Formats: sequence, structure tokens, C-alpha cells
Amino acid sequence: MKTLHIKVFGKVQGVGFRYFTERLALQYHITGTVQNVDEHVEIYATGNETLSQFEQAVIRGASPMSKVESYTSEEISPQPFNRFTTLK
Repeated sequence: MKTLHIKVFGKVQGVGFRYFTERLALQYHITGTVQNVDEHVEIYATGNETLSQFEQAVIRGASPMSKVESYTSEEISPQPFNRFTTLK
């Protein structure tokens, strides 16, 4: 089990990015959170084999209206999430 802390920058707020990220998390069996923070979206994602696939799907643009300009991703100590949640 691994956890990634991902920050996504660009046109990612007000375009359904969090909603589509949550749908991708369900598709890839990922637990964690997604939320808007300042000028970016912050994601904590925990999973196994599908974690890197989830990360790439998010970066390709979780929402049709979004435009990812840059991102950071780092592995952190595993976080025990029960499900994937959109935070306000």
C-alpha cells in the first residue's frame, strides 16, 4: 500500500476537476481525498497496483474542461483512508 501527495496546477478549479478525480478514484480503487487549495488542487491517494495509473489519468486531465499546466507528486507514509472523498 502506497500513498501519494499530488498537487495539480493550471485550470483545475471551477471546471469539475475534483468530481472527475473522485470518479477516477472509484474506477481505480483508490482511497483518499481531493480538495481545492489556493490556486491548485491537492490530492492524497492511497492504493496498490493501480495507483500510478490513477495518477497518470488525473494528470492527463480528470475533467474535459481542465488544463493541467504542472504538478508535483511525492510518496508519503501510507495513510489509512476508508474511501475517496471530496473535501470543501
